[in-house]
Amino acid sequence: MTNVRDWNCEDVKQWLISNSFEGYADLFCDQHKIDGKALLALEESDLREPPMQIRVLGDVKHLSLAIQILKLENQDKFNVSDPTNGGLKISHRYSKRVHSRPLKHSAYRQDSTSTFSDDDDVIDEEIEKIISRKGCYSRNLDSELFKTALSFVYVFFVFLLTSFVMVVVHDRVPDMHRYPPLPDLFLDNMPVIPWAFEVCELVGSVLFTVWTIILFFHKHRFILMRRMFSLLGTVFLLRCVTMLITSLSVPGVHLHCQGQKYPDMWAKFQRTYEIWSGFGMSLQGVRSCGDYMFSGHTVCITMLNFFITEYTPRRIYMLHTFTWVANIFGIFFILAAHEHYSIDVFIAFYITSRLFLYYHTLANNRSLMLRDMNRRRVWFPLFSYFESKCDGIVPNEFEWPLLWPKSFCSYFERKRKKHLN
Repeated sequence: MTNVRDWNCEDVKQWLISNSFEGYADLFCDQHKIDGKALLALEESDLREPPMQIRVLGDVKHLSLAIQILKLENQDKFNVSDPTNGGLKISHRYSKRVHSRPLKHSAYRQDSTSTFSDDDDVIDEEIEKIISRKGCYSRNLDSELFKTALSFVYVFFVFLLTSFVMVVVHDRVPDMHRYPPLPDLFLDNMPVIPWAFEVCELVGSVLFTVWTIILFFHKHRFILMRRMFSLLGTVFLLRCVTMLITSLSVPGVHLHCQGQKYPDMWAKFQRTYEIWSGFGMSLQGVRSCGDYMFSGHTVCITMLNFFITEYTPRRIYMLHTFTWVANIFGIFFILAAHEHYSIDVFIAFYITSRLFLYYHTLANNRSLMLRDMNRRRVWFPLFSYFESKCDGIVPNEFEWPLLWPKSFCSYFERKRKKHLN
């Protein structure tokens, strides 16, 4: 197969005909003089808009998909990696697999019953297999139980510190009569819903249950746990700082908060234990004031959402849709209960999502890990230690973790071998 960049118009026409796009051969080659370089430069918008203006949506999608495959092939030929795929290089075997299945187009095959979404699912599976073959998955997937245990100790003490800081800021909460609630665009236009905060915590409990089930079946559960502990610990450590340096007034008059004085340090430690043992949840009888910037409930819900969507297959889109809807509604219920200012929730979501993406971008991309090694050791020392051996994407492989019953073990082993093949 010659280099696509060297194709002339006749080569493009032959490619269209061989892939059942013969209905557009004249449009591409005779009218618009599309050669190889022009073909690789085409985007989906070029197909839909004038002067090409292909009016059949299915044909636009299929053509765009075929052109994207050619782009990936051409990158592989020149050893150019696609940064959006974490340095992935696609081989010509991908093209043979995809092109061996004839595409169906409504413009000249009226009996077609397949949908583009079906092809899209197949492409996702093909990409997963190619990522595995091309070495984008981590070559070292050791559980490293000591590091996981150390990350648990880290988040354990950070949660204790957070609970103590919550006691301190409760003691410093501004007087409601002198410092009324601050103006807030959302809270000023939303009536208080008394039961909303409990619903938010129920949403978080459901997401935590889903994540626990995923961890139970995921083959690399200890790597996932280590990453979650380190990220949660880092975000809540930052939250300790933001809560402590500035005390915001109570966001709603219905909260009836006032500074609480403790007779001695032992009383503070007892209150710290009450908050820590109850996970800071009102469902566990924990009520606190002053811990507003930023929202810990939003952090937990958002972190669970991102971990569930990251470490489950993309084809389980119903689960991903559910977790995102739960994330959005959980944030809404926090605001509806007037337990936090809008800025508390926004900052919590932004910091959590950006830190998650930054962590995983570095962990999944070897070239970035090497380039930013010295800077990362200074600004993100936990990452450098916890991810020192993991040098690529952690595959979403699942197994039955127990030795019994054997039927479950054999089922997951067959699924794993089928995925690798």
